Amino acid sequence: MPSYAVLLRGVNLGPKRKVPMARLRELLSGMGFDDVRTLLQSGNAVLRASATTPAALAEAIEQALEAEFGMRIGVVVRTGPELDAVIAAHPLADVADNGSRMMALFLSADPDPAALAAFDPVELDPDRVRIGDRVVYQWCPDGVLKAPDIATPMARKWGVTVTGRNWNTVTKLAVMLAD
Repeated sequence: MPSYAVLLRGVNLGPKRKVPMARLRELLSGMGFDDVRTLLQSGNAVLRASATTPAALAEAIEQALEAEFGMRIGVVVRTGPELDAVIAAHPLADVADNGSRMMALFLSADPDPAALAAFDPVELDPDRVRIGDRVVYQWCPDGVLKAPDIATPMARKWGVTVTGRNWNTVTKLAVMLAD
């Protein structure tokens, strides 16, 4: 049975959009997924599911979250091999020496080529942003809050869900998927 990393967008960042991880585990287990585990309080889960596509899995989880919590929460899903490929392709590894300041911005889908041509996030920070396969890498040496916000315009202009994780979380999720 394949394993998947489930990444919820924009939960538990303040007093609104709360999704307790215990309830998330219960919800996902109740959907029939196996070996459901969460990481941190920021909407990260790993699970095993019958073979499906990450997009179909994300849509099913988004619908269940809306029914359970009464709000639309974007979900991005990656398989273990997809997450391993993100790690292996890390284009800024030679300079990104702090995992809490290195971001992987996961995209729900490939942006339309015309939308990508119209907005290139690399132009906002050419030395610290690189585009990968359904991921944008962003090195934030002065901290995430001081780095240019590229996620909001990418989501709006590319029409995709974008959710970011720091490199420490990305590598922990990969280890959890490998277990």
